Amino acid sequence: MIDIVIAEDDFRVAQIHERLIEQLDGFNTIGKAANAKEIMAILEEQNADLLLLDIYMPDELGTALIPAIRSRFPEVDIMIITAATETRHLQEALRGGVAHYLIKPVTADKFKRVLLQYKEKRKMLLSQPEVSQSMIDQIFGGRSRVSGSAEDLPTGINSITLQKIKDTLAGAAAGMTAEELGEKMGASRTTARRYAEYLVSKEEACAELEYGIIGRPERKYYLAAD
Repeated sequence: MIDIVIAEDDFRVAQIHERLIEQLDGFNTIGKAANAKEIMAILEEQNADLLLLDIYMPDELGTALIPAIRSRFPEVDIMIITAATETRHLQEALRGGVAHYLIKPVTADKFKRVLLQYKEKRKMLLSQPEVSQSMIDQIFGGRSRVSGSAEDLPTGINSITLQKIKDTLAGAAAGMTAEELGEKMGASRTTARRYAEYLVSKEEACAELEYGIIGRPERKYYLAAD
């Protein structure tokens, strides 16, 4: 569960964000702050994972607050959601290591998509003892060998997991079944099969029937040659 604090001085916007968060699995709103003082108080009392931070707070700019948050609560990730469009605010936010920067008005779909992408990246970082370049490219938004952008992918397919499937298949010259893929990635066989079949449909992988020791055929997946 990812615990979120919403820092927004417009209570109507804060309520909208809270309702959208409630619609997502794995997220929980643990506090709402209307000014900088309340932000620091909530972070002091609660173990937050993510802070949704507005820049135009009534008592202090959100970007000016980032260094103090980083110093006192280094484990808290920060995502900016603001109407501020000045480049200097973006530069300050980037120097502060924010996870994302959204400009209002933010659509519900965009809001949810960014949070889900954050969840996937966080899951990846927490589950992998070592990093690969493709993983780093995904975390920092670089273009890797992913089938289309996240926005182009069908429901149930996300770019990070898709890239992990491709990386896993790339290291298996003898091919892998859906069950083997799932075990390797810590996912269910059904999930692994869904991603592998998607790659087959995009001609980025191929599948062959192979008969097991009990005679039941099963599909084995291979990454297509570049």
